Amino acid sequence: MTRKLFGTDGVRGTANAWPMTAETALRIGAAAGRYFRNDGSNGHRVVIGKDTRLSGYMFENALVAGLTSTGMNALLLGPVPTPAVGLLTHSMRADVGIMISASHNPHHDNGIKFFGPDGFKLSDEAEAEIEAMVAGKIEPAKAANIGRARRVDDGRFRYAERLKSTFPTGLRLDGLKVVIDCANGAAYKVAPEVLWELGATVIPVGVEPDGTNINEHCGSTYPRHAAARVLDEGADLGICLDGDADRVMIIDETGQIADGDQLMALMAGRWAEADRLRGGTLVATVMSNLGLERYLEGRGLKLERTKVGDRYVVEAMRRGGWNLGGEQSGHIVMTDYATTGDGLLAGLQFLAAMIETGKPASSLVRQFERVPQLLKNVRYAPGQDPLETEAVKRAIAEAEGRLNGKGRLLIRKSGTEPLIRVMAECEDDGLLAQVVDGIVAEVQSVA
Repeated sequence: MTRKLFGTDGVRGTANAWPMTAETALRIGAAAGRYFRNDGSNGHRVVIGKDTRLSGYMFENALVAGLTSTGMNALLLGPVPTPAVGLLTHSMRADVGIMISASHNPHHDNGIKFFGPDGFKLSDEAEAEIEAMVAGKIEPAKAANIGRARRVDDGRFRYAERLKSTFPTGLRLDGLKVVIDCANGAAYKVAPEVLWELGATVIPVGVEPDGTNINEHCGSTYPRHAAARVLDEGADLGICLDGDADRVMIIDETGQIADGDQLMALMAGRWAEADRLRGGTLVATVMSNLGLERYLEGRGLKLERTKVGDRYVVEAMRRGGWNLGGEQSGHIVMTDYATTGDGLLAGLQFLAAMIETGKPASSLVRQFERVPQLLKNVRYAPGQDPLETEAVKRAIAEAEGRLNGKGRLLIRKSGTEPLIRVMAECEDDGLLAQVVDGIVAEVQSVA
């Protein structure tokens, strides 16, 4: 079956345009309800969270209508980070969890992500079955079996307590000044609260959501504002989350920004020294820098690569029995503590490393020298496939020949937007630019 609704991270698109319409959300809810309430009883639950987008109200109501129409009981968390939905789906013994968010995308986009009863994201196979049901006839529940909906007021606090429990016993953040950029998103309340309760002096940024300013010139995709605040305030650290708080960027006291690769290198090395890194393996995607791979090899550790998407990282971790993984974009997955990427959790682990080593952030965020990497995105019209044209294929083949033995090339379609991502790594900056720009030009010519 060709999938049309679900991408690499659930369903995503522009609000009020297919597939992110209220009508489609209602059918997705009804299909998910029928899929999980497969024995006809009324004891089935769904946990629903959302970020701060204006369209979240619309999609929450539409999903609840569809879910309750097939007999599911909905527990509404309100604005909470994505990892809180994974946590509470499992702890509240729900059959399914749903997060309404488009993550790091601008406010006019939204999305629907699913978690299974174990708190992990649904498999491709489960999503394909739900998608097939959306396209078919969905049998509603009998009138007496329609589900109920209720608000859960303490979901944020349950998540906060879980986060604090992961911080090493006996450690506090007293004396540390921390800038926390919440991207005007789902963590705008919980992140500053957790840091303050652990003893930090907290400088909040991006904590005034208005429904349309999520990720706008703030957060992990725009960390420059937070970096300036770190310098202005003389802070020890900056933590930048995205709209649903499942990814993070770290800013050291000099204003330098560290991505997910550097954080994974730090944690893999520390965990290996403490004999905590299962199988001596870190799981990351094909986008992670070649420098990370070399760093791990130099320490006798292994890098297991997956295709792009934190769900694929987690699937590989579970298959291999590994407990640390993530993405260069800032998804850091620690299955000892959580079922999905958690930006604030990763930030707390970094703070713990600062306290335990007595070192400033600047000495921890530069674990390896990056191999020069260049990534460019080319937008194309929906329905087109520039990668199948002969001109683009020739350009890619030529680039691979030029990089042979000198670097690597990765061309892929985005799973969430109509973009072709062209990425290359090479020690020769001139060759790197030539290779990427050549492919980009060919894609643009046919896009």
